[in-house]
Amino acid sequence: MARDAAAIRARIQEHWEASERGDVDAEHAIYADDAILDYPQSGERFRGRAKIQAQRGGHPAERHFAIRRITGAGGLWVSECVITYDGAPTHSISIMEIAGGLVTHETQYFADPFPAAPSRAALAEPIPEPGR
Repeated sequence: MARDAAAIRARIQEHWEASERGDVDAEHAIYADDAILDYPQSGERFRGRAKIQAQRGGHPAERHFAIRRITGAGGLWVSECVITYDGAPTHSISIMEIAGGLVTHETQYFADPFPAAPSRAALAEPIPEPGR
């Protein structure tokens, strides 16, 4: 089982690395032909690898991906990312359902950063940047 988990984690890491370098074929190789991608905030569903790839390929912004964490087991994996669109960071959670080594369903949530409340300053510390 640990070997399977390591292989899935490596595939997900490669997916995000391919996203960062703009390799759309490698980025979408992780999806099953009939995969579903849901964006709950916009109410959109993309059905099939070809449609998932087409909608991402047409994105007009310059995008960068910083992975904070990939965690999961069995057929359910979660990636925490910061996706930067034209220099503006957006925090993202990607929930991937995996069967046979391929993503069959992904749900991706997006949240823009907001300023911390001054009243919490004495209680909080900054979250380290990825890789630190």
